[in-house]
Amino acid sequence: MIKLIENTDSLRLFFNDRMVFLHTKKLPFVKQINLTLKYKSSRGNFKVTENIDGEFALNAYKIVDCAQTHAKLLFLGFDNTALTVDAREENGNLKLYFSSNRDCGFKFQFMSAVDEAFFGGGEQYRQLNMKGEIVKNFVSEHIVVPPIVQKTLLSFIPYKEKPHSYIETYAPMSTYVSSARYAVRFDTSSYGVADFSAKTVAAYYFYKCPASMLYAEADTFAELGKKLNADIKNNEYLPDWAYDGMILGVQGGIDRASEKAQNMIDHGAKICGVWCQDWSGKKITAVGSQVYWNWEVDNERYANLAARIAELKEKGIHFLAYINPYLVENGNLYNYCKEKGYLITRKNGEVYHIKSTTFNAGMLDLTNPNTVAFLKDTIIKKNMLDLGIDGYMADFGEYLPVDCVLHDGNPELLHNEWPVLWAKINREAVAECGREKEIFFFTRSAYNAAQSYTTIMWNGDQHVDFTKDYGMPSTIPATFNLGFSGMTAVHSDIGGFISFNKLVRDDELLIRWLEMNAFTPLMRGHETIRPDVNSQYDKPEIMPYSAKFSSVHAKLAPYIKKVMAEAGEGVMAMRPDFFNYNDYNFTKDAYSFFLGDELYIAPVIERGAVTRKVHLPEGNWVHLFTKEKYEKGAYTVNAPFGEPPVFYREDGEFKELFDSI
Repeated sequence: MIKLIENTDSLRLFFNDRMVFLHTKKLPFVKQINLTLKYKSSRGNFKVTENIDGEFALNAYKIVDCAQTHAKLLFLGFDNTALTVDAREENGNLKLYFSSNRDCGFKFQFMSAVDEAFFGGGEQYRQLNMKGEIVKNFVSEHIVVPPIVQKTLLSFIPYKEKPHSYIETYAPMSTYVSSARYAVRFDTSSYGVADFSAKTVAAYYFYKCPASMLYAEADTFAELGKKLNADIKNNEYLPDWAYDGMILGVQGGIDRASEKAQNMIDHGAKICGVWCQDWSGKKITAVGSQVYWNWEVDNERYANLAARIAELKEKGIHFLAYINPYLVENGNLYNYCKEKGYLITRKNGEVYHIKSTTFNAGMLDLTNPNTVAFLKDTIIKKNMLDLGIDGYMADFGEYLPVDCVLHDGNPELLHNEWPVLWAKINREAVAECGREKEIFFFTRSAYNAAQSYTTIMWNGDQHVDFTKDYGMPSTIPATFNLGFSGMTAVHSDIGGFISFNKLVRDDELLIRWLEMNAFTPLMRGHETIRPDVNSQYDKPEIMPYSAKFSSVHAKLAPYIKKVMAEAGEGVMAMRPDFFNYNDYNFTKDAYSFFLGDELYIAPVIERGAVTRKVHLPEGNWVHLFTKEKYEKGAYTVNAPFGEPPVFYREDGEFKELFDSI
């Protein structure tokens, strides 16, 4: 129910007896904000510099209409600037629709408690609580060069982990959840900022006026997730076969992939797939072994691929590939698409090349219907899925230059939407094949509504270390923030990806990451960008752990399927420790998590650690590996390799399953 309360010097809007906003001269609900933006990009990493040319409160207001299910307000400000706010009750939530007579930005201000915490904003890696921080709403490459150089070439200087403000994200989303169990979501594609730096005000401002703002509230975080799901439906899923063990990341050809998979199985591992990202060829660059971005089979390393895929599938091993929306310069498909006009261009008509590491590539224009048809019909369906490929990484999506020329649309405003367009095209191609629940793809970039198209997210490229800014631990808050934003199914590369110079994956890191990812929705490995120098899952010293934890993951399949069903309803699969108890004051360990309701995992995230402090919540708990019983409380638990601190509810629905592991 909507209610407006007007006093001499204030206006309050309530929804279901909770105040949504207060409007006074001291704290106006809305301000006009005029921004000038400057963009600087390098290899997909975007730095946006904003200049505020003017900020003017819309102090005057008029109540145009008011009823229990709707209300209309008109806010007036400098130079006759007007913003109409049309408030409506929809799907149990409040929706504020905005329209203005000015082509400008707006800032929206809300009261905030001093001890209030804010989560979400898409994939934010460094921390979960954004209170005190500024969160930018602009898609960008996450990995940058300076931290890698500092960790390697300048390793004689102690490395300082980067703060939140330094780190960009592949997947910003303009959804934020409060510890007070309400959420706001802005429908906008333009650059924006969520400013939580003030103690008593939460402010959100955008380069262009948002179309709307959603307000949702609930008694529990799970119910709040479901309410957000009523606004933007989550359609993430995994096919049944993907739960049956581990997907091996392996490069070097179909013979090598088949041999490695069989060797793992012979040593007791549960292997459900091989992910061969170099199916289209390999390109050696200054940073390591990369994929040749030409989406046709490399017939030298992957000869007779369709037949070989069929042979693997008979053994229960599914074949996964790789694709992104770029084409390497002068490759077969690049030359074809350049001639057809399928690539984005500069204003002078030349192809607009992007650089990922050291080579040029053309970017497919996702606003061109002919490009989209070619992508779906030729590249995805014919060149990939018709071979029998059952899954793939749909990589990138972050690099759209704001100064390019598109077939249709403004690149500055489409930049954030690009990952969603990319995911949508892949989802449509899979659906059009009639095998939607058999095939899945995973993406690293996202924006609002990407959860309606991608099948599962992955955390992008981590450093092969234990640092909390770019290493293994960073995947945990990143996953939570995505979950609060509506992207409820997430996983990471086992062992990380970024390796350079002295930054090399050792046995300890790989074992600890195996231990953690056995308790995530999808268990998938990666050889890193330098496979030859990094520890691998089939190394003799690692093999027992690969076998053990791939088997554990497979045994957990009935439970993970239930958790994934909940994720489809809007309840995140991996949850912070306070989530199930609906009280942020309960939080004790930002780097532990629940998988569903019944499993609590405290992964070892520090080098050399052989114990782990855990904080068990109310109830009776059993250690999954030692079967030792615990009650609520803080414990220092032994954590040797192969026995990570994982606990299950003694009175849970899946007790018998957990007992059997």
